[in-house]
Amino acid sequence: MSLDSMKKTKIDPFGATLIEDYERLYKEFGIQPFKHLLPKTPNPLAAMRRGLIFGHRNFERILNAMSEHEEFAVMSGIKPTGEFHLGTLMTAREVIYFQQQGATAFYCVADIEAYEDNNIPFEKSEKIAVGNVADLLALGFDPKKGYIYRQSKEERVKNLAIIFSRGVTLATMKAIYGERHMGLYLSALIQAGDILLPQLKDFGGPKPTVVPVGVDQDPHLRLTRDIAFKFRKKYNFIPPSSMYHKLIKALDGSPKMSKRSPMGYFTLEEKPKIIAKKISNAFTGGCPTAEEQRRLGANPDICPIYDLCLFHFYEKDEDLVTLYNEECREGKILCGECKNRLIEIVTNFVTNHQQKRSEYINQAREILGIKKY
Repeated sequence: MSLDSMKKTKIDPFGATLIEDYERLYKEFGIQPFKHLLPKTPNPLAAMRRGLIFGHRNFERILNAMSEHEEFAVMSGIKPTGEFHLGTLMTAREVIYFQQQGATAFYCVADIEAYEDNNIPFEKSEKIAVGNVADLLALGFDPKKGYIYRQSKEERVKNLAIIFSRGVTLATMKAIYGERHMGLYLSALIQAGDILLPQLKDFGGPKPTVVPVGVDQDPHLRLTRDIAFKFRKKYNFIPPSSMYHKLIKALDGSPKMSKRSPMGYFTLEEKPKIIAKKISNAFTGGCPTAEEQRRLGANPDICPIYDLCLFHFYEKDEDLVTLYNEECREGKILCGECKNRLIEIVTNFVTNHQQKRSEYINQAREILGIKKY
């Protein structure tokens, strides 16, 4: 048995996702490689250039809309279970990118999913949502060119879920999601409503729509594309396009950041001193001693500190190449030095972001229709 055949792949939007080889997703799930579309993509994000956005479904349709200056939409969102973390930061930047390229942006606060999947009461999730939306606005989302809403308050989404339910069998839901309680199946149908909402007459009718998500959310896209096909005569839906980004390593070195491990991740609302401590205590790809590292070099491929630079905090590609090849692999920098440099970058970013966020709290409440507590 080859080493490649032993690598594990598990995609579960409601549980643990494990991907040891992203190349296998092309064969197993029909995701298409993004790399060959990069030259055609205007003003590509760093995540696109660096291969972090690695796959897509029908993204050519979106590129065509952009090049022809035709109407298109971008749709994604956040599950209001806590403060903005690095995974939601990635998605928010992608949504804002497409909005800046001319898309009408739809951003869903998935409070029904938060209830069904995480048992978060709606009273609690609406308070969390205010901060989440303020984060989004602080990052550059333009509410005049988009639509932000809560699932539980958007009747059109819930109505679509009811209609879609007649086109989906229990066997199909089990095949996609496994054995789950009915609330999660309902949540998946509602997310199909979210994804197809931009194509209703109220928003100008059918249009190309791209959904940027982590690859762990692909089951929702497969379900929605199937639903769009089944209901094409009633609504003239265009099957949604999607693009997928890789999952960032946790600070403890595990494959994916998880809220179940507080020292494995940080949010944009934590105190800079706490974030600095977490980065200082993070796992690295370094050697046991400084002498060995200067002689043998370190391994950035297993290092969550390098991942933070790669995914979020190194703006220039050439600086990242220098870090990877000359500094890390050749042992010209020790892990402590690398961490200290990153701490300064991250804490400056977080401090500036928190200031901007505070200025958008009232606007976030107004957008969500939530009174001040």
